[in-house]
Amino acid sequence: LRTRFYYLLIRLYFDQEFSVEEFTRGAKQAFSVVSKLLSQRKLDLLDELVSAEVLQVLKEKLSLLPDNHRDALAADIDAIMYTTEGDVRIYYDDDGRKFVSILMRFWYLNGANLPDAVPGETKVFQIVFGDESMKEKRHLLTANYEFQREFTEGAKPDWTITRIEHPRLLE
Repeated sequence: LRTRFYYLLIRLYFDQEFSVEEFTRGAKQAFSVVSKLLSQRKLDLLDELVSAEVLQVLKEKLSLLPDNHRDALAADIDAIMYTTEGDVRIYYDDDGRKFVSILMRFWYLNGANLPDAVPGETKVFQIVFGDESMKEKRHLLTANYEFQREFTEGAKPDWTITRIEHPRLLE
């Protein structure tokens, strides 16, 4: 109920064209693109999508990440099983600038070679293609991405990712 109220406030006071469905569609697409670029360590291509502070933290974390965990970061848009809004915030900074941030939670399937007992991970699924000897493991993983947009007059109308969490993978 609280989240729906914030969406109403966004439409009334910031963006009359705001649509939850359109935002969610765009967030899924951004999540897929960003997660693949993270997996490939192509951080230079994330400048316009991710805040500078988050990029700096990611550079440090990715350099220490094992290859199988890095592979598990990638989420194909068709492999996103479920998406939900976590938290919506509307706030003003000390200079009177207006911001909206929306935390999105994603559950996605990934075939990375992870151990069966990754702590905090959801059940491992085995999908059989053809005969029994051709089993393919898929992990159901989660990620949290926070999107922020400045609604001050004259600001660029772009959403920026200000937080990226892949629990148990990017810690």
